[in-house]
Amino acid sequence: MGGCGEFFSTHPIRATLRTPGMEIASNRPRAHVLVLPGGKPVSTSAARPWHLSALRMTLLTESLRSRLSMYDITVGQVHYTYRGWNGDRMSPVHDALHALDEVRRRRGDVRIGLVGHSMGGRVAAHLAAQPGVGAVVALAPWWPEDDGALVPPERRLLVVHGTADTRCDPRVSAVQTAQARGRGVDAQFRPLAGGGHFLLTKPGWWHAVTAEFLRESLAPAGRPTGGDHV
Repeated sequence: MGGCGEFFSTHPIRATLRTPGMEIASNRPRAHVLVLPGGKPVSTSAARPWHLSALRMTLLTESLRSRLSMYDITVGQVHYTYRGWNGDRMSPVHDALHALDEVRRRRGDVRIGLVGHSMGGRVAAHLAAQPGVGAVVALAPWWPEDDGALVPPERRLLVVHGTADTRCDPRVSAVQTAQARGRGVDAQFRPLAGGGHFLLTKPGWWHAVTAEFLRESLAPAGRPTGGDHV
């Protein structure tokens, strides 16, 4: 149902999780956010930090850190082993699960937020049922097989999509968000008029909407803690 042309993540897993300060943080944070880049439908080429899909999420990751650290929410970006989804191998899902295990090892049982762009939105949907996940943000998601149905009712879901996206159909996102809402998910769909696939139209708006949703979902009291774990 719907498709995507170009995207950016099997085994062995060589995924890395980049979260400055994670090793030196003295206290357990209130929550941790995993940022999941896009990729390609099929590719076993190695994913690199300088690929545009990763750089796009690096900008988002830094923005989220600056906006959320005062609420004691840490943020880390997942770097995949391969650039492709790769069919039933679901390469980036394995990488993201590995990163999630690493967060739990370092941070303990903190609440988890997932933010994914394009293929990363599909990864986020596949991780949504993992223990501890409280919020899922899918930015221009690639959901070709009703992947939104994987988000369970106990999660909060925000789907953001530009109306001029020619790579992933925003109508598919809107329909799957409505279906999730019908299943009892606290699901919101936020369209951006004239926005394309790569978050280039009003990038600050994408960042702000994502950060506010995560703050409301993971730190509902909304009071800055004064701590900075990032």
